[in-house]
Amino acid sequence: MSTEQKDMVDAILRQSAFPIGSTAQQQRQMLRAALSAQPLPTDLTVTPGTLGGIPTAEITIAGIEPHHVVLYFHGGVYVIGDAFLAADLAAQVGRRVQAKVISVDYRLAPEHPYPAAVDDAIAAYEGLLQSGVEASDVVFAGESAGGGLAVATLINARDRGLPLPAAAFVMSPMTDLTLSGASMETRREADPLFTRELLRERINDYTAGQDAALPLMSPIFADLAGLPPLIIQAGTNELLLDDAVRLAGQAAAADVEVTLEITAGVPHVFQGYSAILDEGAAALDRAGRFLSAHLADAEHEAARAGQF
Repeated sequence: MSTEQKDMVDAILRQSAFPIGSTAQQQRQMLRAALSAQPLPTDLTVTPGTLGGIPTAEITIAGIEPHHVVLYFHGGVYVIGDAFLAADLAAQVGRRVQAKVISVDYRLAPEHPYPAAVDDAIAAYEGLLQSGVEASDVVFAGESAGGGLAVATLINARDRGLPLPAAAFVMSPMTDLTLSGASMETRREADPLFTRELLRERINDYTAGQDAALPLMSPIFADLAGLPPLIIQAGTNELLLDDAVRLAGQAAAADVEVTLEITAGVPHVFQGYSAILDEGAAALDRAGRFLSAHLADAEHEAARAGQF
C-alpha cells in the first residue's frame, strides 16, 4: 500500500507543479486555489492576530488545553504562501505536542525582498516573549523556505542575546539559496515538484541582487553553535535533499544536538500528505515525540533554575 500511496502523491504533484516561466502572482493564485479547495479539519479554529506588530494566524485545536506554543514559519521560497494557507500542516505539529500554533505571516518578495522575512520572523518571536510566554515553552517549526527561516531566526535570536526555544523541527528545509547542493542534479528527475530554474526565479525575487550566501538567507553557511536541538526531515525525491543533509552536518559539527531523518521515495514536505501517505503521518509522530521530550526537558531545567 505504501508504494501505491507514494505513486499517488507523485502523480498529484507532477500534475500540479508550477509551469516554468509562471510569475510569482500566478503561482500565488495557483497555490491558493489548490489549498483553499481542501477544507480544514472541523476542530481547528484559525484567527488573525499579531506578534511584535507582525500579522499571524493563531491556530487552536478543540480539546487541547495548550501549555506550549509552536511558532510556525510557512514555505513558498519567500514569495508565495501565507500563514493561513499553512494552517493544516502547522496544526498537525500542534496536535502532536498538544500546543497552540502561531503561524507567522511574514512579508513576501518581490514586494519585500530580504531581509523583510528575517526581520518579521525575529520581531514575531520577540513579541511572543514579550507577551509573557517563556522560551522554554516554545518550539519552532517550518517547512521548505519556512524551515530555513526557522533556523535563521534561531541564529538571529542567539546573536541578539534572546533566550532560545526548547527545540526546532524543520521539514525539507531550504537552507542554501545558492542552490549548490549536489541533489540539485542527482535528484532532478526524481523531484515531481521543482526544477532548479523554477527555484532560481523565485530566489532572485527574494535576494534582489544581494549575496544569496548570507548566513540569514542561507543558514547552511552560518555558525550554528549554541542552537537548541533540531530535528530535520526530508525525502529522497527532492532537489533540496542536500540542504537538509548539509544542515545536519553543520549542526553536528557545531555540537548542536541534531536528528536527521531521510525517508525513501517521498517528495518535498511529504508530511503535508499525511492523510494519504503513511510515511508522512509517521514522520510527524516522531517529530512530535522529539519536540515534546525537549519541551519537558526545558520545563524541568527552568523549574530547577527557579529554585536557586
